[in-house]
Amino acid sequence: MSTAPLHSTDITSDPRLSVFNVNEIFTSIQGEGTRAGLPCVFIRLQGCALRCVWCDTPYALDHRTAEKMMTGEDIISEIERIGIPFIEFTGGEPLEQPAVVPLMTVLCDMGYTVAIETGGHKDISVLDPRVICIMDVKCPDSKMESRNRRENLTALRPHDEVKFVIASRVDYEYARECVRAYNLDTQCAAVLMSCVFGKLTFVELVEWILEDKLNVRFQLQMHKFVWSPETRGV
Repeated sequence: MSTAPLHSTDITSDPRLSVFNVNEIFTSIQGEGTRAGLPCVFIRLQGCALRCVWCDTPYALDHRTAEKMMTGEDIISEIERIGIPFIEFTGGEPLEQPAVVPLMTVLCDMGYTVAIETGGHKDISVLDPRVICIMDVKCPDSKMESRNRRENLTALRPHDEVKFVIASRVDYEYARECVRAYNLDTQCAAVLMSCVFGKLTFVELVEWILEDKLNVRFQLQMHKFVWSPETRGV
C-alpha cells in the first residue's frame, strides 16, 4: 500500500488549483487564545506526523486516509458561502500540506483574518506576515518533545501566539524554562498555558503560574465546556 500523502505538495502552482485533503470544515467559536469566543471558520486538514499521547483529534492524523479532497477554490467557495471573516487552518498539521501557505495568502488578500494552528515541527518562517501563527511547543509528557523545531521560537512575530499543553509538573517546568530562555512573553502576543483535559487540575496549573509570577495566559478550551469534549465539528 502506498504511504504517499493524499494531497498536493506543489506550492509554486496557483493555490486555487492545488488539492487538499480536508478532514472537515466547520463553524464554531474560537476556543483558545486571545481571540477566544469569536465566531470562526475552521478548516481542518488531514494528516500529522506527530503522535502526541494526549491528542484530541486522532481521526485527523493519518495522511493515507482520504477524507474530502478539495481544491483551494473549493475551500474558498465554502468560506465565502459561510460568510464569517475569521478563518483558522488546523489539523492534523496544516503545514504538512505546503500549498496551504499560498492559499492563506490568497485569503489574506481577500480581506479575511487568517490564523493557523501548528504543532511546531514545521518551519513557520514561510508564513505570510499577515497570518496569525498559533504554535504549540510540545512538552515532555506529549512524547513529542524531540520534534520541536527550536528555530521556530525565534521566528515568532509580535502578533503570533505560542501554546503549551501541560499534563504534569514536569511539563510546567519545561514550559516555564522555555518561556524564560526565549523571552516568549515579550516576543509574541501571548504565551498560552492549558491543561491536558482530565490529566491536570486547573487550580494546580493556575497556582504554579501565580507562584512563579509567570507572565503567561492561563486558558481553558472554551469549546469543551460549551459542548461535550468528545464532540466533533465544534
